[in-house]
Amino acid sequence: MTSTQRWPEQGWALLQLLLVVSFSRAEEPVCRHRGDPENPQLSKDGDIMLGGVFSFHSSWKDRQDTYMQRPLPLQCTSLNLRGFQYAQAMLFAIEEINNNTDLLPGISLGCKIYDTCGSIARAVRVALALANGNGDASALSEGPCTSPAQVQAIMGETSSSPCMAIATVMGPFHIPLISHFATCACLSDKVKYPSFLRTIPSDYYQSRALAQLVKHFGWTWVGAIRTNDDYGNNGMAIFIETAQQLGICLEYSVFFFRTDPPDKIQKIINIIKASTSKVIVTFLSHMDMDVLIHEFSYHNLTGYQWVGTEAWIFDSQTATLDRHHILDGAIGLSIPKAQVSGMREFILDVKSLNTSSNEIFTKFWETLFSCKFKQTAGNQRKCTGNEDLTGVDNSFTDMSLMPIFNNVYKGVYAVAHALHIILGCNQTCNTNVQLDPFTILQNLKKIQFKTKEGDEVYFNENGDPAAKYEIINWQPTENGIVDFVTVGLYDASLPADKQLNLENKSLIWAENSYQVPLSVCSEKCPPGTRKVLQKGKPVCCYDCVRCAEGEFSNSTDSITCVRCHPEFWSNERRDACVKKDPEFLSYKEIMGALLTAASLFGTCMTAAVAFIFFRYRKTPIVRANNSELSFLLLFSLTLCFLCSLTFIGQPSEWSCMLRHTAFGITFVLCISCVLGKTIVVLIAFRATLPGSNVMKWFGPAQQRLSVLAFTLIQVIICILWLTISPPFPFRNFKQFKDKIILECALGSAVGFWAVLGYIGLLAMLCFILAFLARKLPDNFNEAKFITFSMLIFCAVWITFIPAYVSSPGKFSVAVEIFAILASSFGLLICIFIPKCYIILLKPEKNTKKNMMGKGAPKSF
Repeated sequence: MTSTQRWPEQGWALLQLLLVVSFSRAEEPVCRHRGDPENPQLSKDGDIMLGGVFSFHSSWKDRQDTYMQRPLPLQCTSLNLRGFQYAQAMLFAIEEINNNTDLLPGISLGCKIYDTCGSIARAVRVALALANGNGDASALSEGPCTSPAQVQAIMGETSSSPCMAIATVMGPFHIPLISHFATCACLSDKVKYPSFLRTIPSDYYQSRALAQLVKHFGWTWVGAIRTNDDYGNNGMAIFIETAQQLGICLEYSVFFFRTDPPDKIQKIINIIKASTSKVIVTFLSHMDMDVLIHEFSYHNLTGYQWVGTEAWIFDSQTATLDRHHILDGAIGLSIPKAQVSGMREFILDVKSLNTSSNEIFTKFWETLFSCKFKQTAGNQRKCTGNEDLTGVDNSFTDMSLMPIFNNVYKGVYAVAHALHIILGCNQTCNTNVQLDPFTILQNLKKIQFKTKEGDEVYFNENGDPAAKYEIINWQPTENGIVDFVTVGLYDASLPADKQLNLENKSLIWAENSYQVPLSVCSEKCPPGTRKVLQKGKPVCCYDCVRCAEGEFSNSTDSITCVRCHPEFWSNERRDACVKKDPEFLSYKEIMGALLTAASLFGTCMTAAVAFIFFRYRKTPIVRANNSELSFLLLFSLTLCFLCSLTFIGQPSEWSCMLRHTAFGITFVLCISCVLGKTIVVLIAFRATLPGSNVMKWFGPAQQRLSVLAFTLIQVIICILWLTISPPFPFRNFKQFKDKIILECALGSAVGFWAVLGYIGLLAMLCFILAFLARKLPDNFNEAKFITFSMLIFCAVWITFIPAYVSSPGKFSVAVEIFAILASSFGLLICIFIPKCYIILLKPEKNTKKNMMGKGAPKSF
């Protein structure tokens, strides 16, 4: 439980050490104690003696020692009725064992009980008195000045720090020290404290249980107050370590001791007022808690959710002092409730205490019954010594600490069982056995038994019992009395996920609220966001930042956002990934439909021109300049218009290979025909000159071969492209974040640009030849129409390159289709529409005479 004092009485501790040293340097034939003898406040004769150290007082008068003379005895103040209850519990256990014929038959237990006043130095002093006794030990001057231990075991102390001091001194002598309420985890260290045992669980388990309890209710931003001693400092250190592992942060962690000046407590109050956390975790003794309650009541410091330890959470005296209901709704851990038949009646039977001649019991009687043996001025009644506890209501008559009394009871019984084994008791005990504290200690570590109430008692390798706690909730009743309601259990022996078990009961929180208080530094980050720590603050203080595009988080308080799979994209809330919409140029969308219509219109227009040419195939304007090339050109233009349709729709393996190769071959076929017609124009003009025999070198057969040769080169380029690295359907995730672009990857960029380059080369050659023939006689000049068509063709494809490279997604496909259609329409309109105009609208010009007519040439 608690530690009552740090180490302020260095002089007393030094005195004890000098006392021990003086024994070893004694030169007198008789060993004598230095200083004044220490007499027990309560004693009981017996065959085997036990020691008891309890705090009958909770404080003492402070003094300044000059070390120039012997320090005066410690003046104890503030009578502590709880200490008398512990002493009564020990006496009850001894009395019960002495009356038990099955345990230590024929052997009586006695005791010597001392008051430590809550002082570490005095605790060490009385422990040495228990070990050595107050009498003289005869010894020869040349022999060892030693004597057997006066007690076989010591019960107590209540607090951790005095136990640490006593265990340090008693350890080398192997005298068992069994505490009922010292919970500091440090006492489990068997190297430092080999003879220390306890019947209350270690704070190692309580601290971890408190952290799990805080985490269970979602409190991640809490304050902490601890007693400035071994109990508070060690317990809080373990709590903080466990809390950090569970993601709990402390806004502040302050300490104080009940003897601290008022300004120290005022600083703590100011810290709490300035804090934003609404939950306060405490590792405080009930005496320190009482001081805090008084000060907090004065400052009206209410509205905080208190989380407490077994030191005060089920102490009705603390609840009684809380008149301003500061602790209402408090929750914490307590030792499981216990009942020992006959103990309550024995504790409340104070007649035996009145038989003591010690001055302390006079004070006890006067405090218990609010009377005075020596009448003084005032209205206080006089004590008769025959008072009884009927109608008395104070901390002594309060039995809320029965679980702790039971711990004292278990400790005494543990020693009795160890003695029972050592003395080989059956019907009788072997009284000739020389008792040795070390043997008793070893047997204590091995004992395992059940009390008459069915409680199992044993010590583990660290001298600790099994760790089990009840979870207590302070629930005020209508009459103002606090009801300690058990709302759950904690069992450290169970698996980690089952240790904390809260019952389905209605809990009351601070300010009598039924709603679980909220105590966080930052609100939980919702799905779709991630936590970003605030600079210079604990990890519980953070900002919630929305996940970036393409990332998501589907849980609260996510530390990171997870990037979606390439085929998915984050939704608007960023809490899930949705499948990206595939994008390609479809027949169903407006742009795809318009391009399809344009392609079909071009095809129909070409077919109409072909029909007109076929209908009037015998007319001079059709027969002029090789009608075969004209029909082949119309056929290739039809293919050019139709090949644009392969670019529309979802790309597939075959469509990707077909679209570029079909486009490349049909356009080369088209340009080859135009180039053939251009060459025919030039050669035809040369053939009209006197003595020219050029036409025989470029007749219809040569024209067909030239078209075939030019087209064959493109076919070879396409075959190489398709063989080495053909185009293939590709899912482009990078160009658009929220879309999948379904497109045809080129495979080999060299193949693609070789196809385009070859088309461009033929187009430039055709343009140059047509340009050279622009000044031929007007009536026979087809070259200027070819020049215009090639000019349009070249302009379209030169502008196509940057537009194609810079256009995103399906728009690059649309650009390519537009270039195909524009260049095809350019060839169709420039070369064939003028002839159709003459055929259909100016038939009088469609004569051989008109075709062969000479006229002055016109400039281009």
